[in-house]
Amino acid sequence: MKPVTRIGTITIAALIVLVSLFTLPSAPGASAQGDPIDVVATVGMIGDAVQNVGGDRVNVKTLMGPGIDPHLYKPTAGDARAFERSDIIFYGGLHLEGRMIDVLEKVARVKPVVAVTETIPEDRLRTPPEFDGQHDPHVWFDVTLWMIVVDTIATELGNQWPDDAAYFRANADAYLAELQALDSWIRTEVARIPDDQRVLVTAHDAFGYFGDEYGFEVHGIQGVSTASEASASDIQELTDLIVERQIRAMFVESSVPPATIEAVQAAARARGWEVGIGAHLFSDAMGEEGTFEGTYIGMVTWNVNAIVSALASDEVATPAA
Repeated sequence: MKPVTRIGTITIAALIVLVSLFTLPSAPGASAQGDPIDVVATVGMIGDAVQNVGGDRVNVKTLMGPGIDPHLYKPTAGDARAFERSDIIFYGGLHLEGRMIDVLEKVARVKPVVAVTETIPEDRLRTPPEFDGQHDPHVWFDVTLWMIVVDTIATELGNQWPDDAAYFRANADAYLAELQALDSWIRTEVARIPDDQRVLVTAHDAFGYFGDEYGFEVHGIQGVSTASEASASDIQELTDLIVERQIRAMFVESSVPPATIEAVQAAARARGWEVGIGAHLFSDAMGEEGTFEGTYIGMVTWNVNAIVSALASDEVATPAA
């Protein structure tokens, strides 16, 4: 990843100073009969999972909303205030929030701070060679891994607020049943794509877990982190692949500029192959709050519909309820 810029460094330094004012651990938030527990989540997918598990016992604030790229996000003084007011913080880990790690480690000295990926078995984590020995943080694209995350959230909330543990567990179990149904629906839908067209080309390599679990060959023009940049040779190599294998479509992501995908499309066209650009995919951020795509299940459903519609030979089906 690129080094933090001077502006980013100053912001982080200011945050650390603010967080250092947290000299004493705050008391745990209210339980079932009191005020909601104040939770901070770094990204929308985590916030959505916490809301599903916590129900009316939690008040969730998500720091990074629709269209925000967590790889490049610069913490703000407002984030520090949110941390200070929170009872517990959930973040992705695996270097997803690269510029926020110092602050999170500081806050962890005075209140619960949980990396939701910490209980995923290491042998199920991807370690792309271009990511310098670090694991791929985009675990939400494998629904079976996200189910582990949901279980972790329920366990951590129950540990901190034992009077509400049974409530959290019941909510988690109900939500996990929905995720199991989602996983089954994905497998049914992607089976409609011909084997030779199960190639997913995106702006950056966020879909590796999706490819591993659901049978796709995945190619991202940029690496796992959007802080890396695509070179002319990257664009040329991907163009060669698309033309030689006659790939039907590529995809732009909602949180990543489309310029590199459009450059590949133009290069393929110059060589006589018209590759389409399918509906945008949600990668590092969900859709707008209040929409179906603004939920984890909605985001995944949208993505699968977009992929199947572009790569399969027939119409995309209505997703399972």
